[in-house]
Amino acid sequence: MGKRARGLDFNETATLHYSRAYFNASLLGQIFRRMGLPPESLEFLTRGAKFSKPPLTSTLQNLPGLLRLLQREISLPKDFQQDYKKYFAPGLAELKSPSVTNNANSLLERIDLILELLKKATYYSILSPLSLALRQGIFKVNDSELDAKEMPELAALRELQELAASARNILPNLQQENAVGAGFTGDRTTQTDNLTKPAPVGDLSRNVLLMLDETPEGKLILNQFDRFLERYGYLSEVGTDIAVPTWKEDPSPVRELFAQFIFNPPPISPPPARQSGKAKSIQKRLNLKGRVTSIYSQLLAELRWSFVALEKLWLQSGLLSEAGDIFFLEFSEIRRIVETKDRTLIQRLPGLIKTRRSQLEQDSQLATVPFVFYGNEPPPPLNVSDRSSTQQLQGIGASPGIAEGRVKILHNWQTFPEIDRSTIVVVPYTDSGWAPLLARAGGLIAEVGGRLSHGAIVAREYGIPAVMDVSDATLILREGQRVRIDGSRGTVEIL
Repeated sequence: MGKRARGLDFNETATLHYSRAYFNASLLGQIFRRMGLPPESLEFLTRGAKFSKPPLTSTLQNLPGLLRLLQREISLPKDFQQDYKKYFAPGLAELKSPSVTNNANSLLERIDLILELLKKATYYSILSPLSLALRQGIFKVNDSELDAKEMPELAALRELQELAASARNILPNLQQENAVGAGFTGDRTTQTDNLTKPAPVGDLSRNVLLMLDETPEGKLILNQFDRFLERYGYLSEVGTDIAVPTWKEDPSPVRELFAQFIFNPPPISPPPARQSGKAKSIQKRLNLKGRVTSIYSQLLAELRWSFVALEKLWLQSGLLSEAGDIFFLEFSEIRRIVETKDRTLIQRLPGLIKTRRSQLEQDSQLATVPFVFYGNEPPPPLNVSDRSSTQQLQGIGASPGIAEGRVKILHNWQTFPEIDRSTIVVVPYTDSGWAPLLARAGGLIAEVGGRLSHGAIVAREYGIPAVMDVSDATLILREGQRVRIDGSRGTVEIL
């Protein structure tokens, strides 16, 4: 933006209300205008809205910004590769090496390093999807012509399915030889039937792991599974929330999915057989987006693990009393405690954390909060509008196909709920960590998101319909309700 950034306070881009992030749409519109882009750029990225045609005078006025943006967009792959070699690869290597975890000052230095890397990564995490969306829109390349193989959640799922296929080849013999020890009886067919029926969470994966551990071939697969967790352990249910444990810390959902993949392998959309020249060009941008997402997610995981290490020190010293306490402190407060040993702040910590925990719990109980408001102070939470009698809801078609099923409303998936292809999952949003859940569902409805969201990409991978941006879907739809979703038209019909 150069000089055109003068007068803009980027600290006002977002704020916190009701324990939710609100984004300043007016400021974002100004930023896009000064970059030479239409003000609908945010809607274009998140909802697939069409650009308006700006007046000629406005276009000429914004020409310098457009040219700068075009230059950055064209050089994006080259710039990323240079920064990867210079900053990201060495930085991640340094972070993965054994670090001092018994020294608060060392951990603070580590956190500062991660934040510096995240600043650079954030640039690419914004510009790479913008570049992808613009090019795909201009060249009119369909999603079916692209393969999201570089997105870390899809790469992880594909590798997990390959590992499950290897386990499937040796498990039939193990089932017959170890039926009693594994908790199964009867002939081989009955054993397989028992395994494919819904089982209590954890039981299926526990039995599978026990059986695999009985033979050298099975042990080899378990070793490969451990290496898989090392590679993708940075993923979590909510990749952008460092207060949420990663797969590395809590691998139980991934183990359960591994067992499910062995006995109920999901259908996978085959990669494009042949790509046109335009599609190949867009594919490079999609691959870049995947690489950027992987680095960004790894840095966020390293940030979490650093704060958790610091929290362990403070739990041992009695400064904190409960796991998770550190995530109720602001980073400036953490820095003051480490660097200056601020006694007044330290004395106030128990009360501060208690108050903030209580506020988060209260906010999480709110039925609904304003989606948009004007001014600096938000209005009080609203009652759900009387849309429960509506028989059809409209959203954005993000993955084609039609599916009917029973509604399963989920606000998180740490409990690993029992779902199958007859389940239509309804969620407030989707993040990279939701991929294992969506791999087992029959359809997806999300309150926010668009065609480029993680949920939409995973839904297309598994060939299940997805409708995004259905306002208040988790409140209007009811558990067990039968619905029909059309992922092409973006409709949800209550049956």
